[in-house]
Amino acid sequence: MSDTPSYGFDTLQIHAGARPDPATGARQTPIYQTTAYVFRDADHAAALFNLQEVGYIYSRLTNPTVAVLQERIATLEGGVGAVCCSSGHAAQIMALFPLMGPGRNVVASTRLYGGTVTQFSQTIKRFGWSAKFVDTDDLEAVKAAIDENTRAVFCESIANPGGYVTDIRALADVADAAGIPLIVDNTSATPYLCRPIEQGATLVVHSTTKYLTGNGTVTGGCIVDSGRFDWSANDKFPSLSAPEPAYHGLKFHETFGSLAYTFHGIAIGLRDLGMTMNPQAAHYTLMGIETLSLRMQRHVENAQKVAAWLEADPRVDYVTYAGLPSSPYYDRVQKCYPKGAGALFTFAVKGGYEACVKLVNALEIFSHVANLGDARSLIIHSASTTHRQLSPEQQEAAGAGPNVVRVSIGIEDAADIIADLDQALTKATA
Repeated sequence: MSDTPSYGFDTLQIHAGARPDPATGARQTPIYQTTAYVFRDADHAAALFNLQEVGYIYSRLTNPTVAVLQERIATLEGGVGAVCCSSGHAAQIMALFPLMGPGRNVVASTRLYGGTVTQFSQTIKRFGWSAKFVDTDDLEAVKAAIDENTRAVFCESIANPGGYVTDIRALADVADAAGIPLIVDNTSATPYLCRPIEQGATLVVHSTTKYLTGNGTVTGGCIVDSGRFDWSANDKFPSLSAPEPAYHGLKFHETFGSLAYTFHGIAIGLRDLGMTMNPQAAHYTLMGIETLSLRMQRHVENAQKVAAWLEADPRVDYVTYAGLPSSPYYDRVQKCYPKGAGALFTFAVKGGYEACVKLVNALEIFSHVANLGDARSLIIHSASTTHRQLSPEQQEAAGAGPNVVRVSIGIEDAADIIADLDQALTKATA
């Protein structure tokens, strides 16, 4: 389809990036289950390897099925390009890879998925990188944490597990003033509820495993580039602005302009890290995205009903859903997330840790899994699972205390979801 801004989201989620197969006329994007691609001749091969021509070389780098998914997600997010990879965690490392170096740091929100906190606080140390965790609602604390070695600010649009919503525009202003990119994990919101690039983000990352695929079948990740950041404004980002030895001194930003980050992600990131998305996974995610807006509308509608019911239940201490008028984030939702606050939130059960365990075990419709964004309603006790490796202080800061469960509200009948919670709470608090 032609590249035009006149198409609406519902149209783009079906058509962006996809064209009838030129060989067969197949309307659906084929699964190109191949490792390699035949070159026209020696000159063609040389041009591809020298980044003088765009095309397919080897499926660790590029694949036609994956390419359609990359274009679709980039279009929905309003970016210039995207790189898909094997998981959301892979996407986070891939996002930081061109920016960081030994001794460099990232300023990260305290309200992050527990696995991300572990990755940033522990694993990235092996690269010589570090992370400073701050409350990103406290803009002065963010400014104070940024130093001469900071190379990015990282947050989640709708934070996992608490469902807290971030003021992306305010955070982007802080990052812009420091001359560094803002990276926003938009997994929980999806581009249907929030387009971080429109609010000032430089890069957007996704675990495509979640709402974009929406059916709990495959893992995947994606990094979307806004194309707006000046990587040559200073000497902080030599991977993008300085000569690249592996390509005979080519300067990515000078050569590829607004697509520099995207090209680097493929030509260096996927080439050397190998965190490749397979074409079968790309196919499942493309199928999921076709119904993204329909699913997200139902997710939000159900979450609103369930959260309101839980808040009124005397067996529940509190509910963190930002779409509730009682939430401190309610006004921010109306301003920055007008289509809704997503379907991910937590609630505290009276009776603490033991009551949470009983609740999880008593549910019938809800699935007890370490995932979110499925069509099914999901639940997990974060303190004993996804956030188990964190200290009690880190758990509380992330909104994953011992008396809290996280729910991802699905698209079932809302009355059935509520009835399931009702019977399980009865058993848990008896």
